[in-house]
Amino acid sequence: MPCPLCSADTDLTPHVPGPEGTPFQAVALCAPCLAQITGTDAPDPAHWRALPATMWSEDPAVQVLAWRMLDRLKAEPWAQDALDQLWLDDDTCAWAEAGRHIDAPQHRDSNGVPLATGDTVVLIKDLPVKGAGFTAKRGTAVPRISLVQDNPEHIEGRVDGQRIVILTQFVKKR
Repeated sequence: MPCPLCSADTDLTPHVPGPEGTPFQAVALCAPCLAQITGTDAPDPAHWRALPATMWSEDPAVQVLAWRMLDRLKAEPWAQDALDQLWLDDDTCAWAEAGRHIDAPQHRDSNGVPLATGDTVVLIKDLPVKGAGFTAKRGTAVPRISLVQDNPEHIEGRVDGQRIVILTQFVKKR
């Protein structure tokens, strides 16, 4: 049996697209799909080119996963077109939207520790700040960070009175 999202013929692992309180139906996914859905790997748009065909599955759990991946990839013109065409019944649409960020990648610091809005992080490297004319020094604490919702590799915070975007790979949670 192939993966219902990408049609790969490999070993499949069951995955239940949450959240709690929704119809729990396991979908058997290949390792690349599972890793990209759960945020272990960044989404590869080339891997998901089959979604415009598989989004029409009669299985609501497959529809939910297809909708969520298309929503994450909507910067790609083909994904936005598919998302605009996809119709889900009200219950399935509510299920897809309710768990929109459950499977999305989390913001993590350089050590893999999850970050949340309001956390304090410390820079682990000197970072030149483009357009501001200064370098944010290693060891600088950045309190009350904000998460950039569209990109799990970016956070925002104030350094020397300037609001800047910082790559998560250059910070550690304090």
